[in-house]
Formats: sequence, structure tokens, C-alpha cells
Amino acid sequence: EVQLVESGGDMVQPGGSLRLSCTASGFAFTTWDMTWVRQAPGKGPEWVGSINIHGRTTYIAKSFEGRFTISRDDAKNTLYLQLSNLGPEDTALYYCARGGRAIAMRRDDYWGRGTQVTVSS
Repeated sequence: EVQLVESGGDMVQPGGSLRLSCTASGFAFTTWDMTWVRQAPGKGPEWVGSINIHGRTTYIAKSFEGRFTISRDDAKNTLYLQLSNLGPEDTALYYCARGGRAIAMRRDDYWGRGTQVTVSS
């Protein structure tokens, strides 16, 4: 059974940082590009960024450049998303997904269950 389990979400103050993790099982993690997607309350899914196999190339949406970083540890079958300088607009459910951007944004059945990030003072 394919499983993607996100963790690390929390409530933080504006300006804070978090590291989200996504542990994968049930498929060959090392052969898949991976993606982070977020969904804020009342809004549609938003692509955050993607990382290719082996982690040699990462892609971050322009609005997050300089604040968010994607990485992966293939030995641990784990995907990461480092969030920094968070603001209230970053409050959302963050999902990891199998595949690059195009696949992940078409197939929500390729997503995990998400981890909640809330930014509030």
C-alpha cells in the first residue's frame, strides 16, 4: 500500500520557521520526483515546489523563493520542506505528493493526508 505521511506542522508566530517531513512507503521512492502542495482555507491547491529523483534539481514557486527549501533523503525515504520567515498567509494544510508538478497537481490521490501549519501571533 502506498503511503505518504506528513509531519512537522505546528502553530508558529510570524517570522518563525518549521521543517515539514514526509515519510514514504509502499513504492520505490527513489525513482519518483516529489512535490509539496498546500491548500489554504477556502482556496484551491497551490503548488509549492518539486524535487527530482536523487535531489539534484529543485523547483520552488517564485512566491516562495528565498523562504522555502525542498530536500530529500533517499536513504530514509523522506521528503522535507523547510519553511522560514513565515507569515499568516502561509497558514495552510501542506501535502506531499508523488510525481513532479504536472502529475501532482492533477492527481490528488497521489497526495498524503497533510500536515497543518498555522501562523498566528
